[in-house]
Amino acid sequence: MSSLTRRDFVVGAAALGASPSMAASVRQPNIVFILADDLGAGDLSCYGRPDYVTPNIDRLAAQGVRLTQSYANSCTCSPTRVALATGRYQNRLAVGNYDPLPRGVDVGLPVDHPTLASLLKRAGYETALIGKWHLGSIPKYSPLQRGYDEFFGISGGGADYFTHASAVLGPPVHDLFENDAPTRVEGYATDLFSARAVQFIKRRRSKPFFLSLHHTAPHWPWQTRDDRGGARVNDFHYDGGSPLIFAQMIAALDDGVGQVMKALRSAGVERDTIVIFTSDNGGERFSYNWPLRGEKFDLLEGGIRTPGIVRWPARIPKHSTSNQLVMSMDWLPTLLAAGSGVVDAVYPSDGIDVIPMLAKERAVQERTVFWRTQWAHAARRGSWKYYAHADLEYLYDLAADESESANQRLKQPRIAAELREAYEAWNAAMQPIPPDAITPREAFERAKGMEPFVPRGPSTQGAAPRSPANDGR
Repeated sequence: MSSLTRRDFVVGAAALGASPSMAASVRQPNIVFILADDLGAGDLSCYGRPDYVTPNIDRLAAQGVRLTQSYANSCTCSPTRVALATGRYQNRLAVGNYDPLPRGVDVGLPVDHPTLASLLKRAGYETALIGKWHLGSIPKYSPLQRGYDEFFGISGGGADYFTHASAVLGPPVHDLFENDAPTRVEGYATDLFSARAVQFIKRRRSKPFFLSLHHTAPHWPWQTRDDRGGARVNDFHYDGGSPLIFAQMIAALDDGVGQVMKALRSAGVERDTIVIFTSDNGGERFSYNWPLRGEKFDLLEGGIRTPGIVRWPARIPKHSTSNQLVMSMDWLPTLLAAGSGVVDAVYPSDGIDVIPMLAKERAVQERTVFWRTQWAHAARRGSWKYYAHADLEYLYDLAADESESANQRLKQPRIAAELREAYEAWNAAMQPIPPDAITPREAFERAKGMEPFVPRGPSTQGAAPRSPANDGR
């Protein structure tokens, strides 16, 4: 046994289905998962943003690995969060096919479905969600029913940064909660979430912690700290904004990352804490996506490629990059393996443990992955990406054409056919898009003052039967 490292034991125990008590006997890393909202692949200076700097996030990247092929499971919010929470393609669950997710209706993450938080809690972790939930707004879909010991944040898709009211698809509704109770706290949302994260980290505890810090920044409404004096009862809007306002919102986000890292150092747990930073989808109108094409709502690279940073001094080499393709759904198996947790056998993950590749212990793993919205679908294998909307099909070689400008479908018909067939087989195993799901265009047209969005065309819907592993709820 002396020849085994602690990591070997942890991974081996998880693979053998170790019990919670056995897993808890091994020293487990703390986990801080920082999720930005609508942050584009090039919106950090360490990813090439030319007009402002993000020194704290850049420092985080320098102390770990920066991912060059980091992807969200969806080009919109709630579906990606379903994949992150469950470790599975969001399309396996009905809720994963909604975006926008209706407010106040009986739609959310199924009550009995295990989540990353619940599985880490089972492995002995203290768990907290600070920031945005957006996986169901009625009480039975509360984060407290999904594995989190505590929650401070918003339940919906976005809220005014000062009034904390949401007006998506309806009149303003207060949306700031302390656990399951509405709360009223003065302050700029990004700063409030960062401060609460610092408080959580500073507590004395006898067991490891899992902190989900899911910021709303830089999601609209575009407001900076300086906008407080002009805050109205409902300042929730989609118009306005500017590159300068966007930069100031990112600066607040970057400040918060710096505060979190300082808290970890002060608590003496910086080395034994995994810190992950990423985004829920591609960037919005003020994002810098060059050389990528597309933005949020697109399955082009600009809509699904995200920043991705992993810092874990105990295992990840600093000043490194990785071209391992990583999806949102990979973080569940990855963090369970690191924390000696176990994936629920009834709800197997579609993701993979990426730490061995990020730690340079194993070669990059090639895989085939898929995306589907109500208007488009895509598949990627190696450098080849198949993309379709309406009756149009495209094939791009991302190694040579990252901007997706040259359609290779006619030059490479065999590859296009293989990826189309792979997508169709995968899609047949997914749940169909619910008939009451509305597209972002319909949502935007319903909301006063919002610009209409033109989707990219319909996608083929799956028709898989319901089962525990594909439950359709």
